[in-house]
Amino acid sequence: MRDTLVLNASFEPLSTVTLNRAVVLVLQDKAVVEQAHPELRMRGAALDMPVPRVIRLCRYVRVPFRRRAPWSRRGVLIRDQHRCAYCGRRATTVDHVVPRSRGGQDTWLNTVASCAEDNHRKADRTPEQAGMPLLVRPFEPTPADAMLASLGSDGRAALPEWLGEQMAAA
Repeated sequence: MRDTLVLNASFEPLSTVTLNRAVVLVLQDKAVVEQAHPELRMRGAALDMPVPRVIRLCRYVRVPFRRRAPWSRRGVLIRDQHRCAYCGRRATTVDHVVPRSRGGQDTWLNTVASCAEDNHRKADRTPEQAGMPLLVRPFEPTPADAMLASLGSDGRAALPEWLGEQMAAA
C-alpha cells in the first residue's frame, strides 16, 4: 500500500511510496521526514524513528510536466471511492460505459467503478440500453487529485493544512 507522500525539495508533491521505501530514503539521507504519524515509531537495533507520513527529498528532482493522470483500474476505483456508479454499493470491478466490444476504450471518461452484479447485468450494452442510469458521471482527475486519492480519505485528512492548499493549487 502506498501511504507515504513524497515531496520534491521545493515542496511540490511528486508521488506516493510504500512505507518501506520512505524509510529507506530517509535512512540514506535522500529525504527528510516532514510529517510523521503521531503515535507510531519504527524501532530496530540501531534505529528509532517516527513512521513517516510525508517526506521531502533533499535534492530537487526535475520531473517532466504531466498534464494527465495515467489511467488504471485501481485509479478508477479510487476516483469513484469504491462505490458502484449504478447502485451506490461497494464496487469491486470496473465497467466500461461504452463496452470494449463496441469500441470503448480504457479511459477516465469511459470507465466507472461497478459492483459485480451490475457489471454482469449491464453486460455488453450501454447504460441507456440496459436501463441503468449512472448515479455519477465519470471525470478525468488531475495528476495531483489522483495522487491525493491514492492516499485514501484518512491519509488526506492527516496531511498538513499548508500541503492541502498547495495540492489544490497544483
